[in-house]
Amino acid sequence: MTTRVTHDHGTPLTAGWEVLDEMDHRRAWALFDEKFRFEPRAAKDSALSIVEPVPSLTFDFRPTPAGNESAWIARNDAVNAEALRCFVTEFADNPVFIVLDWQHQSHSFDAGSHAAAGPAAEWRKPVYPWGDYCVFARDDFSEGTFSQPWHNTLCVFGDRMVSTLGRTLSTWLPVLRTDGQC
Repeated sequence: MTTRVTHDHGTPLTAGWEVLDEMDHRRAWALFDEKFRFEPRAAKDSALSIVEPVPSLTFDFRPTPAGNESAWIARNDAVNAEALRCFVTEFADNPVFIVLDWQHQSHSFDAGSHAAAGPAAEWRKPVYPWGDYCVFARDDFSEGTFSQPWHNTLCVFGDRMVSTLGRTLSTWLPVLRTDGQC
């Protein structure tokens, strides 16, 4: 089953997703910028867009064979499903995340509600890196993920995220950097 993604084209939000109001959106981006020194870049050969924290693991998504759409779909589904599993098991007491998507609306994501809605629940933004910079993080940005589409990478950061999502992804995806170092 393919991960269902609903981009914001006037469609209703699905289970677990809420748009952040403008004040929360600005506060979240300001905190993210301060903590990670975010500098968006628009070229594949440019420098990294964030200072990758300690602890973190950054995964390489480039090895998909060209033209192999089935492999891309399978990886997309696997990454999103595993991220959701980690979100609801590691943060069971409060599985709510901030989702920042560069130059688009920010959201609050209740992973528990999303998971309870079953396979029909659509992702407003996927964890899998595609299209734009996207962050799934706790509201203090101590744990989460950062996808960098121009480099085709996903940085998993924070103790619990590295020990769960990072650990499982490292069994089948190449690790480019650990704690921001090659």
